[in-house]
Amino acid sequence: MSFDELTDEILVSRYQGGDTRAFEILLGRHERPIFNYLLRYVGNRATAEELLQETFLRVIKNIKKYKQTAKFTTWLYTIARNLTIDHSRRQKHRRHRSLDAPVGGSEGNQVLQDRVAASELTPDRNAAAKRIKERVDTAIQTLSEEQREVFLLREFQGLSFRAIADIVGTSENTIKSRMRYALEKLRLELDDYKEEATRTSG
Repeated sequence: MSFDELTDEILVSRYQGGDTRAFEILLGRHERPIFNYLLRYVGNRATAEELLQETFLRVIKNIKKYKQTAKFTTWLYTIARNLTIDHSRRQKHRRHRSLDAPVGGSEGNQVLQDRVAASELTPDRNAAAKRIKERVDTAIQTLSEEQREVFLLREFQGLSFRAIADIVGTSENTIKSRMRYALEKLRLELDDYKEEATRTSG
């Protein structure tokens, strides 16, 4: 069996035993998803890159503490989440970003590209699609921290409610409740999204 066919947990076990190639596979497997999560959470590419580096530095530092009673992805996202919380606390004394300003906009943020193939758009449609992207990103930023983290982990990272509950450290019902509130708030924020999206893709 090749390295790429091994589960995360087996790779971790090998890395704990001193096999550095196993860590390279883990990094290659999870670097992009973790970066996308961080980028969508903080809305800034440079900050997301810093948090990404710190996430995997903490993995290296604490790898001996990892026990296979939890999935590696749960442990990994817990580390990334804790770093975003620390970052948010540091930002609280600073001036908050205006909700009218575009959030994100870097090439690493695929919120728009997940919905529209930009290469197929005319210039006018590209401009409209960019506005939709900015509206979606801005709407996500209006969610409370608790709602935003659940929404991002569920919708963009594809984690189960059970896994998110383990990462956040609360009950699965609480996670589902936060998700419902997040979806309702986004629906209200993006009430005219369907109309504009239809014009863009039509």
